[in-house]
Amino acid sequence: MLYEQLDLVLNKPSSDSSVRPSKEALKRVAVNNTLPFIGFGFMDNLVMIVAGDMIDYKIGAILGISTMAAAAWGNLISDVFGLALAGYIEGFAIRFGMVTPEITPQQADMWSTRAAAALRTLGIVIGCVIGMLPLLFLHTGNKYEADESNTFPSS
Repeated sequence: MLYEQLDLVLNKPSSDSSVRPSKEALKRVAVNNTLPFIGFGFMDNLVMIVAGDMIDYKIGAILGISTMAAAAWGNLISDVFGLALAGYIEGFAIRFGMVTPEITPQQADMWSTRAAAALRTLGIVIGCVIGMLPLLFLHTGNKYEADESNTFPSS
């Protein structure tokens, strides 16, 4: 019974199914798909860089793991933070004016709407670039020189 009702609603012919979304609706789709991804890209790169650097210089120097292994651990930590902070990032984006547009499923499937939604790629690029700011403040010397008590050879 529920499946039949859902099928009727989803497959109901709509008189506005061929009507393109308004420019305002497309703008809202673009904002909805850009703002949260700026936040996510920022947090992802920021946490990954800081965590990877800390692992590389503190734990990596002691255990002798490679910089790539430290980066992989930093990425793991960043991904966990991303999952944990996803709701907060969306809430922050809503506070900045993210309003869900009222469009039909047919309008959501149109090329113009998909193109507006593709701006999430631009959002994540902007966020990742902003999230690279810690690179300006990181230690750039040899990780084995960080702690004089290390017995690892510097190469």
